[in-house]
Amino acid sequence: MSMIGEYLRVTAAELDRAIQDPDWALDFVEEVQDAEEESEPAPAEARHFSTYKAWDMLRFLLSRVEFSVNVIHGEEPFADDEDWGYGPPRYLKPERVRLAAQALRTATYDQLIDGVNPAELTRAEVYPLGWDEPGALEWGRHWYEGLTEFFEAAAAADDALLVWLD
Repeated sequence: MSMIGEYLRVTAAELDRAIQDPDWALDFVEEVQDAEEESEPAPAEARHFSTYKAWDMLRFLLSRVEFSVNVIHGEEPFADDEDWGYGPPRYLKPERVRLAAQALRTATYDQLIDGVNPAELTRAEVYPLGWDEPGALEWGRHWYEGLTEFFEAAAAADDALLVWLD
């Protein structure tokens, strides 16, 4: 079974409802995921985004630059329900989404991997392992760029984000 980083853009009203009713939020997540599964919208147009298995690599890279917002795990818990996957879901308020979007835009992927040796990821047991493969550091570029686009779109719409590992 894989651990996948997941995000859902929500309006302020939807965030309030998710906090009050986490079961509704989980149903809403599944509804949006199902609706977008076939159309596969670009990150800037999507309400749901996944960093796939790259979430821990991105966490490792962002922690090296002391990133100011926890974009990988979220910041505020709102449910204790394990049905969400690995640990409780969290959220980022719109102001934190805006701050993160600006910081993601500023920190290029090349800057994040500069000076990183794949052996560091192996020693740190960064999921999903296999960092000794050629081009392993490049594998995360696509996910980082998509995450940046997704956060920029959420920030432009003044959306909050639900964040969880599934």
